[in-house]
Amino acid sequence: MKRFFALLAVAVLCLLTAPLMAPAAAATQTVMMQDYAYAPASLTVHVGDTVTWIQHDTAPHDVVTTSAPVAFRSPQLSQGQSWSYTFQTPGTYAYYCSVHPDMRAQVIVQPAPAPPPPPATRTSAAAPASRPASAPSRTAAVVPPVASAPPSSSTVASSVVPSTSAAAPTSAQPVAQAAATTSIDPKLLVAGLVTAVAIGCLLLLTSRKA
Repeated sequence: MKRFFALLAVAVLCLLTAPLMAPAAAATQTVMMQDYAYAPASLTVHVGDTVTWIQHDTAPHDVVTTSAPVAFRSPQLSQGQSWSYTFQTPGTYAYYCSVHPDMRAQVIVQPAPAPPPPPATRTSAAAPASRPASAPSRTAAVVPPVASAPPSSSTVASSVVPSTSAAAPTSAQPVAQAAATTSIDPKLLVAGLVTAVAIGCLLLLTSRKA
């Protein structure tokens, strides 16, 4: 029983999709030769379509291309006759009647329409993709603090005692600078000389008395 229903479903599906899968049938267009004119004077078709000219006038007519991708020429048609041409190359086909040059018209041929895409078939819902295994989380390694070595005595001394290379100036330097900057008063020099002369005279006098 299940097989019967499956075959029935397949048959119904084929019937529904057959019109979509079948290629578009070529169309046939008609141009009338009547009252010394072509009707319609401009016709648009697709590649693969066929155009049939039907002659209704008593005077003969024909179809001759003047400018076209592919030239063609029909025989002269009497009243009641017809002639067909299937277009295979896109482009504009201008034509006229060689018997009556005032009769002019054109056929515009477009590329064939693209076939419709095939209908999408129903498929069972795809199983959800398995989730990839999560990568192990990267945790920062805890590094224990390293006990620093006690500073050596030389390090302490160098960090505490200021460098002697930039030592303060010695005591002799300020004395010399002070002596250089101190000026002697001339009056004191004169007084010193007078005192020295007086002392010398006193010493001479005392030495004579003795």
